[in-house]
Amino acid sequence: MATAYESLNLHTTPEKFYIEACDDRSNDVLSIDRVSTEMILTGMKDIPPHAVTRPISGIMGTIRLVAGTYLIVITKKKKVGDLLGHTVWKAMDFDMISYKKTVLHLTENQMQDNKAFLSMINSVLHTDGFYFATDYDLTHTLQRLANTSPEFQEMSLLERADQRFVWNGHLLKDFMTQPEVKIEMSCCINGKIFDWNIISRRSCFRAGVRYYVRGIDTEGHAANFVETEQIVQYNGGKASFVQTRGSIPFYWSQRPNLKYKPKPQISKAVNHLDGFQRHFDSQIIIYGKQVILNLIDQKGSEKQLEMSFAKMASSLGNGMVKYIAFDFHKECSRMRWHRLQILVDMVAEMQDEYGYFLVDADGKVMVQQDGIFRSNCMDCLDRTNVIQSLLARRSLQSQLERLGVLHMGQRIEDQVDFEKIYKNAWADNANACAKQYAGTGALKTDFTRTGKRTHWGLVMDGWNSMIRYYKNNFSDGFRQDSIDLFLGNYAVDEADVTTPLHEPKDWKFLTLPIIMVVAFSMCIICLLMAGDTWTETLAYVLFWGTASFVTAGVILFNGRDFVDAPKLVQKEKMD
Repeated sequence: MATAYESLNLHTTPEKFYIEACDDRSNDVLSIDRVSTEMILTGMKDIPPHAVTRPISGIMGTIRLVAGTYLIVITKKKKVGDLLGHTVWKAMDFDMISYKKTVLHLTENQMQDNKAFLSMINSVLHTDGFYFATDYDLTHTLQRLANTSPEFQEMSLLERADQRFVWNGHLLKDFMTQPEVKIEMSCCINGKIFDWNIISRRSCFRAGVRYYVRGIDTEGHAANFVETEQIVQYNGGKASFVQTRGSIPFYWSQRPNLKYKPKPQISKAVNHLDGFQRHFDSQIIIYGKQVILNLIDQKGSEKQLEMSFAKMASSLGNGMVKYIAFDFHKECSRMRWHRLQILVDMVAEMQDEYGYFLVDADGKVMVQQDGIFRSNCMDCLDRTNVIQSLLARRSLQSQLERLGVLHMGQRIEDQVDFEKIYKNAWADNANACAKQYAGTGALKTDFTRTGKRTHWGLVMDGWNSMIRYYKNNFSDGFRQDSIDLFLGNYAVDEADVTTPLHEPKDWKFLTLPIIMVVAFSMCIICLLMAGDTWTETLAYVLFWGTASFVTAGVILFNGRDFVDAPKLVQKEKMD
């Protein structure tokens, strides 16, 4: 397998970029022409002595904005651990370098647009969670790697990568790096030291933020699809257990409208079963048998989604797909979190049947995982992560026994030190996934960390819920545009005089909030500065109070006009 370079130098001249590989016995230099954008391999002798030199940690790729093409480089990386003997890095900081030496050719509006696009790209780059390895393929599970041909093994990391999880695929061109959420721990039980890892790979297909990307697209790709693999290694033996999560796989939306919980809408104009079948056909090819664990409410606004999901799973008529509905909130109401064991026991036989992947110290495959649990709630974050951690623990119990770490009769729950590591790692995994989709850390992590629900956990959930409300309504449009630009769902054309960023706001957007604030302020002033009589004061308070109340009602009724909506991708693509 062709590996990537660990260390690079970037040499910059007004005409070219020279990217030098600094690894031992390497004389490779990539020359990039800043005018023609042509890339050729050359040698050290071609680097001019007057070039400005700086060390870089990697290359994310290139992107075209209003001012022209930009080279995106990783300027700082941090080692986060080792996976099966391979170093895993986290990209910490980045730089965007323009091919053009000046922006004087741009109009004032174009300069403002270019600045906005740069801000969007930086927003995505500094979202926590870009990881890469230079000599290991992080995009594939252990089982997939074990079932590949010799020709596949000889491919470069870029050629063989699972494109679902290469977030800079649009930027790559001749460059590579793979981002995932990665958490690694070296652990000890019974005096035996073993490596334990969690890797969550978030798909870049139908990527986006919480309320603007739900359901599936026409290709069957689900929103917020994440493949999570738990890996354990001891004495040369390796085992893994894979689960997936993803949005309810038919066509539905839940656009923000200033309400705390917008009502989900199921599209009536499309054939849901076609997309539904396309989704599960691809999942079966990749993972085998599917057990759907639908954790949403079976009453209220979520009920219609549960009923439709159950009906479509039944209509699919595929014996490889099983559907299980578990009303998480109902079962665990009034702090009865022990009732989650009901679901674990319900699927125990299927989990034993599907198994996990296991290879011995000689590289011989002992067991293969033949099926997978596909969990979902509304966001595929909080409830989903709790259930996944419980199923992963049950699998890990068997794996550690098989590898000889646990004695027969020993339980993971009784290994106090490891249990603490396990719970905290899964809670951190939940936070990492949630920040990318919902904008905050996950809810219910107090249960994941401690095994019980706490009052302080409820307070923190309330705080995170308020932050989510603000971001979902007033900043997620920008975040969605940033992701679409980064992934190439929207391409900037230098020839365009204007961009969608200049869409005019409706008059209500500015007028009504000002009226509401003025009316509410006058109401407070009238209360603090009483008139000559109480009837006069009451009349003023009632007038201004009514004005502010009515205006607030009008704003809520027209809620979609007041939220921060995406501007770059056409509406038909977002629905």
